[in-house]
Amino acid sequence: MKVLTIGFTKKSARRFFDLLRGSGAKRIVDVRLNNGSQLSGFAKKDDLAWFLDEICRMDYVHLPGLAPTREMLRDYRSGRIDWNAYASRFIDLMRKRRIEDTIPREVLSDACLLCSEDQPHYCHRRIVAEYLNEHWGGVEIEHLGMVKPDS
Repeated sequence: MKVLTIGFTKKSARRFFDLLRGSGAKRIVDVRLNNGSQLSGFAKKDDLAWFLDEICRMDYVHLPGLAPTREMLRDYRSGRIDWNAYASRFIDLMRKRRIEDTIPREVLSDACLLCSEDQPHYCHRRIVAEYLNEHWGGVEIEHLGMVKPDS
């Protein structure tokens, strides 16, 4: 089973859709809590669903059950908690939600998890993919447009 991930910030629409078109993904699974923000530009839910169908012939699914809570996001963005605490709280939330049992594998198979963060290093989409691999096994994870972090 292959699960891809992508973030839309710091990418032009051309780069974003070229990455998706060449990826082999069948659908985008939007894991953002808020997918309708004006700040999302071309990745606002209704626009994105239309673009994906027209440009990539992909489906669009929004699964807010794979997103952190507003409180977690607020605490992390405000600096009240660091990345490690945020990641730990998010993993606990996925455990409580039992996403490995409640999210159908066929929805995520050959899908691309979408979030806003440009890179996966400090994004919950990476944690979702790794969590599912840990619980399901055999999940090949590919991050589209990834830049390796400085060592």
